[in-house]
Amino acid sequence: MKKNIIAFLVLLGSVLGNAQEVLTIKDAVAIALENNFEIKIASNNLNIDKVNMSEGNAGMLPTITGSVVDNNRIQNSSQTLQNGQVNSLKDAKNNSLNYGVSLDWTIFDGLRMFARYDQLKELQKLGETRLKQTILLKIAEVNATYFDLVQQQQQLIAIDSTLLISSQRLQLAENRFKIGKASKLEVLNAQVDLNTDKVTLLRQKELYANTKIKLNQILARDVKKEFTVLNEIKVDNSLVLPQLIELAKQQNPQLQTQIIAKNVSELQLKQVKAARYPIVSLNTGYNFQNTESSLGFTREFAARGFNYGFSATLNIFDGFAQNRNEKIAKFELENTKLAIEQQSQVLESQLSTFYQTYLTNLELINLEQNNEAIAKQNLAITIDKLKIGTITTIEFRAAQLNYVNARVRNSNAQYQAKLSEIALKELAGNISY
Repeated sequence: MKKNIIAFLVLLGSVLGNAQEVLTIKDAVAIALENNFEIKIASNNLNIDKVNMSEGNAGMLPTITGSVVDNNRIQNSSQTLQNGQVNSLKDAKNNSLNYGVSLDWTIFDGLRMFARYDQLKELQKLGETRLKQTILLKIAEVNATYFDLVQQQQQLIAIDSTLLISSQRLQLAENRFKIGKASKLEVLNAQVDLNTDKVTLLRQKELYANTKIKLNQILARDVKKEFTVLNEIKVDNSLVLPQLIELAKQQNPQLQTQIIAKNVSELQLKQVKAARYPIVSLNTGYNFQNTESSLGFTREFAARGFNYGFSATLNIFDGFAQNRNEKIAKFELENTKLAIEQQSQVLESQLSTFYQTYLTNLELINLEQNNEAIAKQNLAITIDKLKIGTITTIEFRAAQLNYVNARVRNSNAQYQAKLSEIALKELAGNISY
């Protein structure tokens, strides 16, 4: 019987591997990075920040404007001069043409333009951090769902194996009943247990199929696409809390977002203070003007040439708005500093909590692996006793369920440990992608 079980598992693995695509976690992450909609949106938002980060957007470059104005009129005109003479003209034409180019350049604004340029740099960094945060969240979700699928697959194989044992048990009970060594009750009990295992298998197949749909959806591909996953969960048991905390201080996207927000607030305060200084601008241009009039003292006027100059403005009094704006900017800066302290505390608390769970799950893996080995040995002995009729069906069923439950618990322990590992690496900003 044990040889049959082994052969069945080998055959099942061969069928699954040959019939469908085998999706590795590395492949799943690569597909998510290429296809996932949230990552694409965050990437486009970063591109917007990159385009905005320019000297022109900060107000450091001049503006050059070209203009053309052409006005034409046809009127019945009449003029009465001082001496009483009246001049009139029907359908008099009057034309005015103006065109030229002008340049305006703010050369000093209290250094606001430089603070604005630095602020745009920080906003680009913020976009990069948000993209990284989106990637980390999505990769963590891919990992969690992928290894959940591995766990479901392991449990499916475990239930399949116990279904084979239940089928052979029913056949054995029927043979014993035919030769008068077993009662009809033993056959019925074996049939009920087999049906129960079939129901459990159907439920597990349903859960497995739904988890595959969920992973396809996360990967932003056809949700009906068929595939299988590897049948192993490898847990990194080398994580150390102090190293994770140090990495988190340097790489955690949420903490980095708060730090960048503080830098943005500092630069915003500089821009507000810049309003206390004068604004000096240069202007120049080249213009052409031509005017024609059918009636009047001047029949035609034309002018062309350069113009240049400068302007300076200074805010002398604005109803104390400047003082109010500076106070508000300082309060906003103080809030960003408090947010950094709060996020640092929350981050360290989360890491400590998850790390304790991680250590517990590592211990559970060792315990559950040992339990599975014991349950497997117990089932083998029980199968031998059932063949010679020295054990009741109830005792056999208990041993059978103990073995299945031990395999499920072992698989679940590995999965929970993997989730803890994923959570710790996500907080540390250290998930490989």
